[in-house]
Amino acid sequence: MKVAVVRKAHFNAAHRLHNPAWSTAKNQEVFGLCNNPNWHGHNYELEVKVSGDIDPETGMVVDLGWLADLVRDHIERRFDHKNLNLDTEEFRDLNPTAENIAVVIWNILREHLPERFGLHIRLYETPRNFVEYPA
Repeated sequence: MKVAVVRKAHFNAAHRLHNPAWSTAKNQEVFGLCNNPNWHGHNYELEVKVSGDIDPETGMVVDLGWLADLVRDHIERRFDHKNLNLDTEEFRDLNPTAENIAVVIWNILREHLPERFGLHIRLYETPRNFVEYPA
């Protein structure tokens, strides 16, 4: 019987959406205010969903304390109060769109989860705009 558990997390980060292969005009046309050369920030809300079978010995899919520590240690500490473009290796050459951030988070967490668990990321960039990975 598969069950999903979800951990919510939060981090604040600045970024600039920019394609260096494009002209200034094209970057502004495509990314608008998000192309501000002086950066802009978001209060990201993250939901990390881990799914799997209930362990008959513990009655849990995973220990939520362990999941909270995993998210804090590998995501919140890594990205909170950072300029994603300048302060993180993951986005030095990768445009830090919400879509790319979600995939990066999934890849980081996937390394620390046993294969038997499913993983799904929902990342809110604003209260009304969010992305999910996998789709």
